[in-house]
Amino acid sequence: MFFLHQKVVYPGHGVAYVNRILEKQVGAESAAFYELTFINKDMTILVPVSNIESIGLRSLSSADDIHSIFKNLSKPERKLSPFEFSASSWNKRHKEYQLRLRRGTLEDLSAIYKDLRTIETQKKLSFGEKTILQKTEGLLVEEITVVQEAEIEKTVQKLRELCLSSAATSTHVSF
Repeated sequence: MFFLHQKVVYPGHGVAYVNRILEKQVGAESAAFYELTFINKDMTILVPVSNIESIGLRSLSSADDIHSIFKNLSKPERKLSPFEFSASSWNKRHKEYQLRLRRGTLEDLSAIYKDLRTIETQKKLSFGEKTILQKTEGLLVEEITVVQEAEIEKTVQKLRELCLSSAATSTHVSF
């Protein structure tokens, strides 16, 4: 259960705050809703309280969670195989990325981000890959800046530097 004015994360859309808690008549039954107002979008939505788990609505991550994500991003990249650059591999990765975006956990977002940054060191990203990378980076930056009360530009820079440092300490596949 969330409380009024609490900041929450709506998977795939970012950080919002609970603007109101409403009771609405839906058919013959009364249902409770959270009215969420997004902090970086001109968007307000109603979320049934009974559906928050299935939607994946969650509290903001803790400072410890963010520290853990930073440690993970700075670890050496995994070794890529040439097969990972094929069209069929992209289709599988795209489905996995979409599933992780819908779950919207900080761990899922950082895994997508690190994976795409790793691939970017080996080849030019496709339009679809770039789109997912930008969306993922935006969602990560938004949550991290809210939790750490940091500046957006500094958070973006830190994320990118962590991935660059992990690229420098890893072994890459050569073609």
